[in-house]
Amino acid sequence: MKVGLIQTRTPASQAAALAHVLPLVREAAAQGVELIATPEGSNLLQKNREKLFATLRSTDEDPFVQGMRAAAKELGVWILIGSALVRREDGKCANRALLIDSAGEITAAYDKLHMFDVNLPTGEVARESESYEPGDRAVVADVPGARLGLTICYDLRFPALYRALALAGAEIMTIPAAFTRPTGEAHWEVLMRARAIETGAFVIAPAQGGFHEDGRGTWGRSLAVGPWGEVIGKLDHDEPGVLVVEIDPAASAKARRAIPALANARAFAGPEAPQ
Repeated sequence: MKVGLIQTRTPASQAAALAHVLPLVREAAAQGVELIATPEGSNLLQKNREKLFATLRSTDEDPFVQGMRAAAKELGVWILIGSALVRREDGKCANRALLIDSAGEITAAYDKLHMFDVNLPTGEVARESESYEPGDRAVVADVPGARLGLTICYDLRFPALYRALALAGAEIMTIPAAFTRPTGEAHWEVLMRARAIETGAFVIAPAQGGFHEDGRGTWGRSLAVGPWGEVIGKLDHDEPGVLVVEIDPAASAKARRAIPALANARAFAGPEAPQ
C-alpha cells in the first residue's frame, strides 16, 4: 500500500489549519496514495490555555475535521487525522486521533494516553494534563490491507503500549507528533526505529515542523520506518511537505518470524523498590 505523510506548520485556528493542510492532502492523493496521515494537533496549535479552550469544538462541529471528512470522500482516500484538539462530550478536552474512511466516515478514534508533563533542560515547561483529559484504552483500527496501532507523540516513550498494539495484530504503528526541537534533535529518529524493531512493525510518523503562530517550535523530520528498523522515507527538514512511501504489511510478519520477541517474552516478578 502507498501511504502519504503530511508535514505541517499548523496555525492557531481550525479554518486556517484546513486551508494549510488541504493542498498537501490533495498533493498526496495525486500521487496515488491509499492512506494519508497528518500530524498531532493538525486542526490547531495554541499554547495559551484561555485562547485554546475558547477555540475548541466537538468533533462534529470542528471545521477542520469536517473538511478532512469531505476531502476523504472527494478524493477516495483514507485519512488519519494524527490528532485533532477537540472538546469532549463531557466538556473536557481531548487530544484525539481520528481515522476517516474513503466514504468520509469516522471509523476509529483514539485519545492520547500519555500526557507530556515535563520540565525540559532548556527551561521550557509543558503540562498537557492541565489542558487535556488522557485516554484510557489502546486502539487498533483496520484499513484496507493492514491494521493500524493508533498512538500520538509522547506515547512513543512507552514501549509497553506498542507491544500491546502489536499483540493485537497492528502491522503499522502511527505516531503523529509535534515534537519539541530539543527532544526531536536528540531522540526522534532513534526512538521511532526502536519501536519498529521491538514490535516488528512499520512506523509512520508525520510531524509538525518549524516555528508556529503561538510561539512554539517543532522538529519536523517526518519519518517512515520498516519493521527491521530501516528508514524507508524521511523529510530531512522542518518545512511543510509530503512524504510518500510504499508499505508491504507482509514484511511485518516476516520480521516477527525472524525475531520472535513478541512470542518469546515471559512474565516475571519485578525487583523490590528501594526503601
